[in-house]
Amino acid sequence: MGKIEWAMWANEQALASGLILLTGGIVGVAGQFRGWQFAAYAVAAGVFVCLLEYPRSKRTKGTSVERPGQYCFTVCVKTFGPLTRNYYVRAFIHAAICVPGGFMLATVLGCVCLGIASIIYLVAAIRGEHWEPILPRKETRMPVAESIKNPPQNPPPRPPAETRRKRVDDLEDAAYDNPISITDE
Repeated sequence: MGKIEWAMWANEQALASGLILLTGGIVGVAGQFRGWQFAAYAVAAGVFVCLLEYPRSKRTKGTSVERPGQYCFTVCVKTFGPLTRNYYVRAFIHAAICVPGGFMLATVLGCVCLGIASIIYLVAAIRGEHWEPILPRKETRMPVAESIKNPPQNPPPRPPAETRRKRVDDLEDAAYDNPISITDE
């Protein structure tokens, strides 16, 4: 059985929790709830988490599918070096970010989800995983085979003419006898 890539699950969890935290923060600020300052913090934290987690990491085995428009975010995340590549640091950052979200009802769900993502990142870090960017690769053109360049000159072979024609005997053998009599009244 294959090895579980915990970082992939942590990335999806953290991105979803960032969106949930952002949504809860917007609801808290728009509703002017008591302690709406925590909601304003949740908006900023949700945007930060989404920007940090949008670029996927390169998988150790198999193909890595990047998200649409991921390249520009990958360059930004890559510039911070070990702060964003190390999953111990990410686990600590997510755990620290999620604490103020627990003080307001609108942001509690995002806080809990981000805490779970922090735990999953800690598991990924313990197992030795780290973030690697998915860089665009140059497409190599495969040489076109000779048979594709030159189409065939002759038509494909056909069976003899007498086997292609249907005989009348074959049509009579193909008739179907209905065992139930049908009468017209």
